[in-house]
Amino acid sequence: MTKTIKHHLTDALLMGYATGSLPEAFNLVVASHISLCDDCRARLAGYEAVGGAVLDVTTPCEMDTDSLAKTLRLIGQTPQEQKIPAPPSPGLFPAPLRDYVGGDIDAVRWRPVGGRVRQAILPTSRMASVRLLHIPAGVAVPDHGHNGLELTLVLQGAFEDGQDHFGPGDIEIAAEDLQHTPVAAPGRDCICLAATDAPLRFSGLLPRLAQPFLRI
Repeated sequence: MTKTIKHHLTDALLMGYATGSLPEAFNLVVASHISLCDDCRARLAGYEAVGGAVLDVTTPCEMDTDSLAKTLRLIGQTPQEQKIPAPPSPGLFPAPLRDYVGGDIDAVRWRPVGGRVRQAILPTSRMASVRLLHIPAGVAVPDHGHNGLELTLVLQGAFEDGQDHFGPGDIEIAAEDLQHTPVAAPGRDCICLAATDAPLRFSGLLPRLAQPFLRI
């Protein structure tokens, strides 16, 4: 898929992922894109190598003599989670997303949000939210701006927002200065993975009224 990917992650996002400073929701989107994109995966490896070199020359901090024993005790007290294994054969979802959902697209529990658009909110930390979106071909998402950062990874189909075209594997990085009306391109329905760290800023009255209930 790498040859068809035209929109990539920024250096800031790759560095944040490498250092573990991104919210959980953003980590899921970044990891899913990286699993599809050789270019971003190679750039990430470079940042991780730099981080490893920095650790090698960093002066170690002193630890209590019983630190290891305390850590092992905490690990032993942590209940083991029963995870549903991902399907052995490749599907629509990249591996990080399959692991998160516990399966492929047939395991998703969709909820309607209006205009034939459906979503499935995935559980993450409160620092940011992440959802799967199913937008029928030719259908537009209400015009909106952003109060923070939004990362949108296309998994199937494509969408256009008046400024660019985003196909499978592409990632759109929408900051506070972007106002747009994404429209699913003709052909296959568009399925995306989108993460936001702040509520969207809708132009229309109806989307604003529904926003608290849809958690967008």
